[in-house]
Amino acid sequence: MTLDGEEIRALVSEVADELDATGGDTHTIIVVGGSLLAWRGLREATEDVDSIRRLDDELRRAVGVVATRHDLPLGWLNDHATAFAPQGLDVDACDVLLDRPRLRVLGAPMRAMFLMKLNRSLPQDLEDMRSIWPLIRDEFATATEIVDAFFEAFPAGPDDEHLASFVVDELAKAGYDLALE
Repeated sequence: MTLDGEEIRALVSEVADELDATGGDTHTIIVVGGSLLAWRGLREATEDVDSIRRLDDELRRAVGVVATRHDLPLGWLNDHATAFAPQGLDVDACDVLLDRPRLRVLGAPMRAMFLMKLNRSLPQDLEDMRSIWPLIRDEFATATEIVDAFFEAFPAGPDDEHLASFVVDELAKAGYDLALE
């Protein structure tokens, strides 16, 4: 199963419809990963929708109703990414993707996404970093600045003296020139 941006937006809107029908508190999710990139048209598709904000039981029930309706896995929208959230993420810096009476969907800032992708560094993450780079390139003058931001966001990250060179090399694969220092 893969979901493109249009499908993700439609499914999340259905979750909002389910919540709106019952009344109560507003839920907030912060979409990250491939799902956010697909939502924004920076990636073709993803397998699930990840939030770095925990889903409570009521929200999980609404997600389950939509899953059943569309024959999707129950965890198609999940909070598995909460453990990978960067420290100091400013919720006010997130983009509002959907604002309904009972569901507010935020998209993590692309700078945070880039750092999260660097933290994971699997092949798809490296491709995603190269897709994100044009959107954030003005925020960093050097790879050393990226590494500093990385360790601020992930202080327990791997102590790798070659991380800045790695970033330069990965971005170079997409034709981007970034100074080391």
